[in-house]
Amino acid sequence: MNFNYTEEQLLIQKTAREFAKDHLEPGVIERDETSSFPKLEISLMAELGFMGMMVPQEYGGAGMDAVSYVTALEEIAAVDASAAVIMSVNNSLVSQLIQKFGSEEQKTQFLPDIASAKKLGAFSLSEPQSGSDAGNMRTFAQRINGHYIVNGTKNWVTNGISSGLVILMAVTEKNKGNKGISAFIVEKGLNGFSTGKKEDKLGIRGSDTCEIYFEDCKVPADCLIGNEGDGFNIALGTLDGGRIGIAAQALGIARSALEKSVTYAKDRKQFQKPIGEFGAIQCKLATMATNVDAARLLILKAAHLKDEHKPYSKEAAMAKLFASRIAMEATTDCVQIFGGYGYMREYGVERLMRDAKITQIYEGTSEIQELVVARSLLKQ
Repeated sequence: MNFNYTEEQLLIQKTAREFAKDHLEPGVIERDETSSFPKLEISLMAELGFMGMMVPQEYGGAGMDAVSYVTALEEIAAVDASAAVIMSVNNSLVSQLIQKFGSEEQKTQFLPDIASAKKLGAFSLSEPQSGSDAGNMRTFAQRINGHYIVNGTKNWVTNGISSGLVILMAVTEKNKGNKGISAFIVEKGLNGFSTGKKEDKLGIRGSDTCEIYFEDCKVPADCLIGNEGDGFNIALGTLDGGRIGIAAQALGIARSALEKSVTYAKDRKQFQKPIGEFGAIQCKLATMATNVDAARLLILKAAHLKDEHKPYSKEAAMAKLFASRIAMEATTDCVQIFGGYGYMREYGVERLMRDAKITQIYEGTSEIQELVVARSLLKQ
């Protein structure tokens, strides 16, 4: 096994780290407090190729591998988890879906704009009554001549307000369960397509999350991805890659908590010596460091399998399950190490704790990841 990054991957890591420090860090606390979308910062990320990292160059992307992608995403997330999830959705849930399942015409039409962030992508699967039970959706797309008439509501759509197009999962044949779900590419601006208010969230407040509504929305038939009934399998296949991205986001948050904790433990003095000399603090730091390295290895394994075009569903679920768990633990311990200062917004560590929580929920809750892993083991 080779644990070394290539020269190209190291350059990507360096570029992402410097960009995050120079362009994301200066306004990250203010964007969190005001729930401001990082529009300028995302456009700069697109110029560096970060918004379409795995899109082939022939479609306007950077043509990089999954290992490079998670490496860059970790660096972005270590500074601004909101920017990281915007990047993750655009890469993992939208461009990769179209690249894998879309027609040649759809790839040519949509991927260049997504990779350049001219049109951000969003992914809509969940509904008010269906979260983990994704098959229990009610949004209905009825085919009439050369169009689909869509009616329904989608929940918790990341990039929903700022996006230019949305990947939509909708029922095309009732009473068939998962086999009656289809996938569509829906561009903003269609009559009957509207977005709700921006949700007021605990964390990742710089990204926009909203409901989207379809009221007799007329979607061209050529926006169907694959065939009718393929939607559920398309969603599951896409979420595998998305989970690697969210795991990398969680890793970046955890690593940031570790780095801030180490710095503070060296500087903060109590009882005439740095608190890092106390065993209780050292135990927390040691656990955080071990977990961060372990999470990175799980993520790199899943990304490597993806690059090798080998099955990676179980590995992606394991990476997300573990990385999101240690992100929550590391950020909670970070606040504890900072004590009263950690509870204050100006130090930025309470933001890490708030940002970490969502990684245990979206793109499959931790409980769903456990099911994926367990079912994989039982099939062996």
